[in-house]
Amino acid sequence: MPITPDTKDWTWVLSRPCAECGFDATSFAAADVPTIIRDNARAWPDLLDRPDVTQRPDDSTWSPLEYGAHVRDIYRLFHERLRLMLAEHDPQFADWSSDDAALAGRYSEQDPKTVAREIVEAGESIADAYDELADEQWSRPGRRSNGSLFTVETLGKYMLHDVVHHAHDVRR
Repeated sequence: MPITPDTKDWTWVLSRPCAECGFDATSFAAADVPTIIRDNARAWPDLLDRPDVTQRPDDSTWSPLEYGAHVRDIYRLFHERLRLMLAEHDPQFADWSSDDAALAGRYSEQDPKTVAREIVEAGESIADAYDELADEQWSRPGRRSNGSLFTVETLGKYMLHDVVHHAHDVRR
């Protein structure tokens, strides 16, 4: 059963803390992005190792498994966007709907252990890419189709809020 899509523009998390999960993108340096990615990715196997992993807490909230599959796909998507920003000047990102991805990918039917492994792999992969950046690459631009502007740094921090927030959602 699909969940009502979240249509909020979450880019505000780049300038002020998230009251729900406590994430504060202004509290850490760009160089910390890879470490925070790895810490988050490595937490997910434990978050998905629970008897209720496929159960939604209510009709408007994903199950831990669905959140995990989403986090895996976020790491993969943002790695693609990072590659694009490094290869092109100011690329525009293709639209992506997490809700459509959840339905098409049948998130609720995936194997939790496989998803946990894939989160760690995808997190390590994008963290490695951030580790390899030269100082001048952190400011390379890119944009969403709605006009939201990002640098490599803010894209990483924006992505981090998403995955940290979802770990918070699953822990609640």
